[in-house]
Amino acid sequence: MAKFVPPIIQDNPDGWGPCTLPEQFKDMPYQPFSKGDRLGKVADWYGSTYQDRRILNKYQSQFGANATQYAYYHEEDESSFQLVDTTRQQKSIYQRNRVKYTQYQKMRKERERRQLQQQQMQVLTKSQKSRERDRQRQIRKWQKQYGRQMQDSKKNYGKPQQKNREASVQVRESWKFMEDMDFPRLAKLSLPTINEPEDLKLCGSLEFYDKSYDRITTKSERRLNRINRVFHKVTTTEDPIIRKLAKQGNVFATDSILATIMCCTRSVYSWDIVVQKVKNKLFLDKRDDSNFDQLTVNETATETPQEEGLSINSPHNLAMEAAFINHNFSQQVLKMSGERHQFKETNPFEEETEGDIASVAYKYRKWDLGNNIELVARCEVDAVTQAIDGSIQQMSIKALNEWDSKASNGVDWRSRLDNQRGAVLATELKNNSCKLAKWTVGALLSGSDQIKFGYVSRLNVRDSARHVILGTQQFKPAEFANQINLKMDNCWGILRVIIDTCMKLDDGKYLIMKDPNKPTIRIYKIPASTFESDDDEDEEGDDDDSDSDDDSDGADSDDSKKDGN
Repeated sequence: MAKFVPPIIQDNPDGWGPCTLPEQFKDMPYQPFSKGDRLGKVADWYGSTYQDRRILNKYQSQFGANATQYAYYHEEDESSFQLVDTTRQQKSIYQRNRVKYTQYQKMRKERERRQLQQQQMQVLTKSQKSRERDRQRQIRKWQKQYGRQMQDSKKNYGKPQQKNREASVQVRESWKFMEDMDFPRLAKLSLPTINEPEDLKLCGSLEFYDKSYDRITTKSERRLNRINRVFHKVTTTEDPIIRKLAKQGNVFATDSILATIMCCTRSVYSWDIVVQKVKNKLFLDKRDDSNFDQLTVNETATETPQEEGLSINSPHNLAMEAAFINHNFSQQVLKMSGERHQFKETNPFEEETEGDIASVAYKYRKWDLGNNIELVARCEVDAVTQAIDGSIQQMSIKALNEWDSKASNGVDWRSRLDNQRGAVLATELKNNSCKLAKWTVGALLSGSDQIKFGYVSRLNVRDSARHVILGTQQFKPAEFANQINLKMDNCWGILRVIIDTCMKLDDGKYLIMKDPNKPTIRIYKIPASTFESDDDEDEEGDDDDSDSDDDSDGADSDDSKKDGN
């Protein structure tokens, strides 16, 4: 008969499990595992013949996929072994042609970059051209020293951190701090009792807008052409008409200067304005060597452009590209038939210009701000159009530009502009709030009936020299101001406070500057010879002899210089 041999049962009074290690498990190596390992795969019958990538690493321990505790190492490592055949491997025809094509692409991009720089340089003044050449020469010197570290910083070191911005002008020790104003306090100001302005002079001539551009879509885009026309960017004290109107008011400026002050609470980048106080009169000027007329790009975006050097997406190059697009777009959308709407007087800067002058009209207007403050400003209008009832309406034409929808956290215009134009405009209002606000204020100051926006994009994301027009959009300035939450009562209040502050100062020269890293405006008293060069002094001597009668009313000609193109 079969016998039943009962197994030996070990009783562990202190816990559970065996008390001693059985003989068959002694001297057996132990592979540790993590408590998080999903154990349960008993055997792999397929081995290396079948591997499902979804479960390839499912049961691997965190101590290593190859079980390094059991890994086998040969004692004689043949690490010194090497092939004797050192003949050079011949490249195929495709590989050789690919190398040549890559070199050709680099040469083509470099040639296009130089052509773009030449085109952008033509819209600058002589002093700006000189500064731009010096800047590019210095950048090339840095790149020779440090290689391509500046351009490849984002690729090599990850996303760059937000760094401190540079001021538009370096504060000197000889300057005396006078006053500062923070944006939260300025945003609460209001001056609602501003009456309609009085037109003192109307100068220049305007071409008619070509309505065929209203029918452009992303599927019927048009190339942006280069228009060789002259644009004048003359500062306040250099304007001969303002000199003649010196007795008509006590505060003098241009629409761009007024728009910058009125919309200062939306600005992020640094800017500055020179103020000259002569007796009871104020003259607001821009520096000749400043970037005041350059258009900012993505200034109010969550992440502003951070690339540096000669990159096409650096803040400086983007600003030059935006100005280049605006100049050409504002002239391309006009009828080239030669028919112009002529105002009473001719362009005051026409005699000093050689070449075709851009379509522009100057309106010298006067506002009563109360408290014996009378503002005289030169405002600009870009074009005219004929309404349905046959009347002539004045227009302000501007261009929004797309440079890289991914880098700018925006939307792709080619896929959204036709069907979701509101989303595109909302993104632009977020990224370029200050620029759009200044354009709107300029249209309201000039009394334009319409403001026309053009949507211009790069033909290729990596090419800043060629652009296409994808569409246009039209608004009434007052309605658009309400849409972007721009309150003119607050704008006039900000301007009035800054004027009142400057009126209380002694006669002399002052500088209003926006702090580069804080929402604050500061006023400095500067020496009378600040921002003047030897060439300017020679020109001033000639101006003193010929224009002494015009300057007797307070227009200080010591700061006058040409800023036209």
